[in-house]
Amino acid sequence: MAYTQSEHPSNNITGRATDVRGQVRPPSVRAVIKLVRAARKNGTPLYPFSTGLNFGYGGKSPTAAGSLLVDLGSLNTIRMTVDKTNGRVLPVAVIGPGVTQGMLYDFLEEHHPNLTFNVTGSARATSIIGNALDRGVGYFGPRKEDLFGLAVVCGNGKLLRTGFRRLKRSPLGTSNPYGLGPMIDGLFFQSNFGIVVSACFRLVPKRPKQVALSLSLRREEDLPAFIDELANCKREGLIESVTHIANRARTHATLAYGVTKYLEQQCDYTPERAFAEAESVMDLIAPGEWASLGAITGTKAQVKANLVEIRRRMKGLARVRPITHQLLDTAYAVAHRLRFIPAARANAAAISAIRPLHTLALGVPTDAAIDNLLWKFGRADLGAAQLDQSNCGLLFINPALPLDGAFVDRFITEMKKTAARYYHDTLYITINIETPTSLVAVINLLFDRSNLDGVKRAHYCADRLLDKIHEMGLEVYRARADMMAAIVRRDPHYWAVIHSLKTRLDPDGIIAPGRYDTQPAAPKN
Repeated sequence: MAYTQSEHPSNNITGRATDVRGQVRPPSVRAVIKLVRAARKNGTPLYPFSTGLNFGYGGKSPTAAGSLLVDLGSLNTIRMTVDKTNGRVLPVAVIGPGVTQGMLYDFLEEHHPNLTFNVTGSARATSIIGNALDRGVGYFGPRKEDLFGLAVVCGNGKLLRTGFRRLKRSPLGTSNPYGLGPMIDGLFFQSNFGIVVSACFRLVPKRPKQVALSLSLRREEDLPAFIDELANCKREGLIESVTHIANRARTHATLAYGVTKYLEQQCDYTPERAFAEAESVMDLIAPGEWASLGAITGTKAQVKANLVEIRRRMKGLARVRPITHQLLDTAYAVAHRLRFIPAARANAAAISAIRPLHTLALGVPTDAAIDNLLWKFGRADLGAAQLDQSNCGLLFINPALPLDGAFVDRFITEMKKTAARYYHDTLYITINIETPTSLVAVINLLFDRSNLDGVKRAHYCADRLLDKIHEMGLEVYRARADMMAAIVRRDPHYWAVIHSLKTRLDPDGIIAPGRYDTQPAAPKN
């Protein structure tokens, strides 16, 4: 069947879509098992996706042409774990792949408002399990650490439960993440060995005091020292959350829509006038080249003490600003009332843009980042889950990096030089200190998908950035669907071992062939 780009079932913002056989939406786990067993018989490759909003990594576009898309959105139940001895709700939810971070947040706010979870900066409609299985990073830490006790329909058509979930009706299944014997949960992260149909997901009890923390680097040349000091704060428990450090382009792109929307809706500006004034407002919010967002939580005394120590360490390096709902509400009320004064108007617009973003660090999902992309490409009329319907083009290149400020600084310089050589002067960069020993970067290439030459240039530039990453002895921590050939080619022996493991659980190679695996054989007719 032929499709135009806009109507193609696997159309996505990377600008590449692979031909598919069609799409099915199994209503239950039993239906998934039947589908896999039928696919084994007729040799149909299956490409499962949770919500298809894997923005910038390939969406629901399969690696292998001729695959049947399997939409897992109907598997969207949320079941809380209850201690049967005392009836107490434990901070673990059993969820399906169709459960989005918006669904879970709304459910917890209504039924268990004392609990929250590790959110990402992507849309509310993104899948929690889908993101965690691809080792996404939230604001509290790597999402891989949040998931355990998987239920998987393997490529052999059998249902496998990992850890103690294999024990029927045992209280250990949703409370003990390790089980007995080899831990095989990891086989299903960034793999194509089976279809995960449910998992245990760790929740986070809300702390008595929660403060988002904004830090703006004063001088660009101090970035190495800034990263090293933030790493020390992470290791010593002063900042428990992931610290996201964004460059000026990334910060301004994230805030632009919120600023212009305030100026249009609250100040009766024309879109042209709002756009013209927005840059000066964003200079007020993020005047330097690098700014970061994290969180401090604990008792009131702990937060106060940590904040004092962080201020002392960052003196001369960065401007430190704690952000709470109360501070924002008070400052906004004053600035909005005085918005006829240019400085007050700028502050009110800035606060309006910041409001939905600072709560990410406190466990509140938002569509703000995706709304900014839609606005940038002239489709503010669309919802965040409809980003693929816009002309927005986005490619992610996500390297894992050593937690070393000097190395990171050199790496960023090399990335910028490489991008400029291939006609991309603007890189949108976020550096995430995810654990006390690890750091990852998220590099965005933005382009207009309606410009076919621009699409080609963006992909060629992305390929050269990956080459430079490999040249520096590094690797991406999360791969786009179209990256796999280059990644496998770099280390074929390693991926041959991975493929040999796959054959034990998926002997006919029908689950997502080529995804985190060697290139697949042509599908059977």
